[in-house]
Amino acid sequence: MQVDLYNPSGDIIGKVDLNDEVFGIEPNEYALHQTVIAYLAHQRQGTHKTKDRSEVSGGGKKPWRQKGRGTARAGSSRSPLWSGGGKVHGPTPHSYNVKIPVKVKRLAKKSALSIRVSENNLKVLSEFNINEYKTKRVVELLSKLELSGQSTLILTNNVDNYFYRSALNIPKLEIQPADKVSGYDIIKYKNIILLQDAIKGIEEILL
Repeated sequence: MQVDLYNPSGDIIGKVDLNDEVFGIEPNEYALHQTVIAYLAHQRQGTHKTKDRSEVSGGGKKPWRQKGRGTARAGSSRSPLWSGGGKVHGPTPHSYNVKIPVKVKRLAKKSALSIRVSENNLKVLSEFNINEYKTKRVVELLSKLELSGQSTLILTNNVDNYFYRSALNIPKLEIQPADKVSGYDIIKYKNIILLQDAIKGIEEILL
């Protein structure tokens, strides 16, 4: 397929070819769902912990004699029934990592990219050179592409430090290397700006 090619001034200067097997497939909802579930699960630290009755301090002595007081029997003041006692079936540290086959990950990325292309929310940019820390330059780029204030992900071949730092404090904008982007990030951002030099790399990885 062919899509419009934009220059940094926001003008269409031609067409660029995109591989249909990467940018024009039928989206697979299952692969996208699994990718989102796995990504969110990986954000969890899994360090939650409560103490059971064997771990709380105190409670070594029987609070009172077994019989004769007219009260319930008690063997320890650290019982879960008591204030300050141990927790029953409380959480323990564990990993929330979800393993997804590589093919499913690739399918999710291709599905997400295809969705953005079908929505006309993917713009291919010929180039963007910046040799200074200048947020204004990036803001002007977004304005010329009519993406100001919109959720936007920029995918480039190599994340240039000047480019990255200049865009760091712009709300709803993120820059990532195209070969490491996840399907979750593509779905998360409404608009995608794809640098032309990153097309070949992303196609080679996903084919």
